Amino acid sequence: MLNTTIKALLTGAAFAVLSTGAMAQEVALKFQSSDPAGDANYQLYKEWADGVSELTGGKVSIELLPVGAVVDFQETLDAVGAGILDGHITDTSYFAGKDPAFGLIANPVGAWSDPQQMLKFLNEGGGKELMNELVQPYGTHFFGGTTPGLEAFVSSVPLEGVDDLKGLKLRAPAGLVQNIFAAAGASPVNLPTSEVFTALDKGVVDAADYSVFHVNQAQGLNEIAQHPVFPGFHSMPLIEFSMNKQKWDALPDDVKTTLEESVAELAQRQNAALADKNSKAVEEAKAQGATIHDWSDEERAKFRKIAIGEWEKQASQSGNAQKVYDTLTTYLDKEGLLAAQ
Repeated sequence: MLNTTIKALLTGAAFAVLSTGAMAQEVALKFQSSDPAGDANYQLYKEWADGVSELTGGKVSIELLPVGAVVDFQETLDAVGAGILDGHITDTSYFAGKDPAFGLIANPVGAWSDPQQMLKFLNEGGGKELMNELVQPYGTHFFGGTTPGLEAFVSSVPLEGVDDLKGLKLRAPAGLVQNIFAAAGASPVNLPTSEVFTALDKGVVDAADYSVFHVNQAQGLNEIAQHPVFPGFHSMPLIEFSMNKQKWDALPDDVKTTLEESVAELAQRQNAALADKNSKAVEEAKAQGATIHDWSDEERAKFRKIAIGEWEKQASQSGNAQKVYDTLTTYLDKEGLLAAQ
């Protein structure tokens, strides 16, 4: 059911379905992002939205709005389905309260060691089809995805593999991330991001799940915790591009293809930009005395095996979550990512 905010916004709203025939004039769509306007990822997504009119030959234009501009970030799925928004660019895990399947597909902690692995699953491994099975009952259509990147891991002590996590005091958000680290033998605590620097500096925690490497570096975390694990081994969120299904269905096939291809290209540009920023930040961190730890494939597989036990618990919470689990583990097995070599 729509919440009060969405019901109020829906009152009097015209829900126009696009004509399936020739498009006589440019169709103007309104999307909302889950990022604030000043965020670097928002700027990248806005560049994509601003370029849609040219990409589609004037058939479609997209106005991108920042988080909270029309509805709360957790309400966009309902708002898009109802036609209050035409689409959204958002972290899929925000809808885990509706179905744990959203959380599991959005960030299966431990699954990926590189953005390309996730993107391959999405585009070639059944992820795209699975996403549409999840979102279409809400009246939306998923047409592409990207990721802001694989998070590095901040640590003040050397971490060479899974065994070094045992007894480690670390900051991790509540939920699947925290559960997996606890299953690996660590002692996770939930702290707001505003307290991470001080907690590391004073030794309240030894390590932290925070963000991608260049953000950690910009925040000064690698100066006080000089044993970061990079590339990371745990968290990488899925950012979905979805729109109202009726309006998607009414678009000409060439426009649909253009939108899908443009998001796939955006994902590659975002990945390349992240790699460049991280590379520069790594060199800066090394110059400040940091030692970079890169886990072997074997250690990553060990962590993934522990994570799968927690995925399985989440899978038992709904039929959709079980389907995500089955699809994901089948794909990882096919790709040789389940077991240590």
